[in-house]
Amino acid sequence: MYESGENYLETILILQNKNGSVRSIDIARELNFSKPSVSHAVGLLKESKYIEMDSKGYISLTDMGRKKAEGIYERHQVLTKFFAEIAKVCEEVAEKDACRVEHIISEETFQGIKKFLEKFNSQVIKDKF
Repeated sequence: MYESGENYLETILILQNKNGSVRSIDIARELNFSKPSVSHAVGLLKESKYIEMDSKGYISLTDMGRKKAEGIYERHQVLTKFFAEIAKVCEEVAEKDACRVEHIISEETFQGIKKFLEKFNSQVIKDKF
């Protein structure tokens, strides 16, 4: 799957969690994309069985789509935290860089960063008490 498709899935997940339901217009507004661009992407995600759309135009993630979206979202959160807390990059830059890196980082490197953050956070907790 391409980066743009992953961004759409992540956006759908975030909007579902925030609003409960998602339509193409919600995605267009969130990403500041044109309606035709979103319609095209939604069609591709539907063909690939990552999403379903009901007769009223509401979009939902399939099990496969949810799994993919949650993985991308986890990468985004972990990388943002790593860049902001460990690398001491400002939150805005950390967020933007995480959005780029989440699509190309290897699973091995991601798991290494995740383990490092877990150890770092448990050490910080120990030091406080």
